[in-house]
Amino acid sequence: MKKTELASKDLVALNAELTELLKTSFKLRMQKGTQQLTNTSQLGKTKREIARVKTFITQKTAQK
Repeated sequence: MKKTELASKDLVALNAELTELLKTSFKLRMQKGTQQLTNTSQLGKTKREIARVKTFITQKTAQK
């Protein structure tokens, strides 16, 4: 998700996005553990996306 899309979302939507990303991260880790994950770069991309969403959540809460 792009930076502008995350900036336009409210806090509730960002938390929902974070929940979905954490679920995706868990699924990818389980696939990696059972050696079913073919594209291992997805794991790193998901981690970066989680960090990006957490950053925007922190910024939104600091503004209030």
